[in-house]
Amino acid sequence: MLRFRDWSLGELEVAVCNSLWDAGETDVRGMHERIGVPRGIASNTIQSALERLYRKGMLHRRKVSHAFYYAPAMTRAAFAAGVLDGVASALGGGAQPLLAAFVEHAEQIDPAALDQLEALVRSARARSDHKE
Repeated sequence: MLRFRDWSLGELEVAVCNSLWDAGETDVRGMHERIGVPRGIASNTIQSALERLYRKGMLHRRKVSHAFYYAPAMTRAAFAAGVLDGVASALGGGAQPLLAAFVEHAEQIDPAALDQLEALVRSARARSDHKE
């Protein structure tokens, strides 16, 4: 299991993950076209970022001919949940401080976010009820 410290990402790694979550699997060339060219970043730098993310367990890869194709090893939501779990563990005090901070943040960014949060909680409870 990865720990929060393993999931700390640099700016380029975040861009790579977002690209894979949004547009799906690709090789180094495709990723370079997506995010390297617009930012003026060399293909070797993109390849290094993909390799680092693979070693961190954030990406899966498969070899096709002479190229590796990379795909996310987890959803964006699963990654966020892991980061939040790491933060909660680092801060101590259980889930309460984290939940309170999350609700406060949701209030500040958009009052409708609380409605979305409530709907997500209802959905999670419904899924949990079906498992029992």
